[in-house]
Amino acid sequence: MPSIGPMELIVLLILALLVVGPRKLPELGRSLGAGMREFKDGVSKSDPRRSLREPDDEPPAKTG
Repeated sequence: MPSIGPMELIVLLILALLVVGPRKLPELGRSLGAGMREFKDGVSKSDPRRSLREPDDEPPAKTG
């Protein structure tokens, strides 16, 4: 699978500038970042593995 190099990133940035325009590009980046942050928060809050963990505030059981 080919990787994305610096030349491809430059081409994508130029295409984004042409399509969106230089005035709207920072706003687009901010909204994309906020969307990714909300998605990450939503996924981490609905992690089913979290409900299976025992609470950390209980002392360990004594054996012996």
